[in-house]
Amino acid sequence: MDTEKIRRLQNMIDTAGNIVFFGGAGVSTESGIPDFRSADGIYMMDYKYPPEEIISHSFFLSHPKEFFEFYRQYFYYPDAVPNAAHKKLAELETKGKNITVVTQNIDGLHTDAGSKKVYELHGSVLRNYCMKCGKFYDVEYVAKSTGIPKCSCGGTVKPDVVLYEEPLDGPTIEGAVDAISKADLLIVAGTSLRVYPAAGFIRYFKGSNLAIINKERTDMDGDFSLVIHDKVGEVLSAIKA
Repeated sequence: MDTEKIRRLQNMIDTAGNIVFFGGAGVSTESGIPDFRSADGIYMMDYKYPPEEIISHSFFLSHPKEFFEFYRQYFYYPDAVPNAAHKKLAELETKGKNITVVTQNIDGLHTDAGSKKVYELHGSVLRNYCMKCGKFYDVEYVAKSTGIPKCSCGGTVKPDVVLYEEPLDGPTIEGAVDAISKADLLIVAGTSLRVYPAAGFIRYFKGSNLAIINKERTDMDGDFSLVIHDKVGEVLSAIKA
């Protein structure tokens, strides 16, 4: 690990008034949750339908049984717990840093770790609602059901996750953009910055300190004032709260 870059990141965090942490799938891989685009990612798995097609709104409507079969297998990780990255962000907030988390992940681990200000751009597997009456169901109900999970009213229970072809939630977008536009430090972590519209959110940042932590290089590395190619959890665990 580059100690000089860690020192620079520490200084950025220490001197920042408003911090936004913008995270992608790479933040949760250290909790045992696979990402999408790496060699071992979900999109590389051999399945009877292309994974990117399965997690689309149209596939959900036309093949709900197959959707939930895939969803239970690859989107539900009951043993996953917050890792060093999630814990450090929550600790920094507890110690008085003004930190907002904007995440593309749907696992709920930031909230589990204790972060209070979290915008989940793509929703959460922890929330599920009947498409007919709106009744809430927890993650266990969907995970332990068979076939298509049904509500007591007969409607289909859909996970509160944003599928392909679906728009992001309006209030969530507004909150995330507002936080990013007011931040003086934006830390982008665990994302290839290829998924839009979420990846486009960083254009709202007006501050001077823009850092990225990602194992692999991205096409946007040149736009950042600090670039660290390493595991997110290992980097943040080196930061003092």
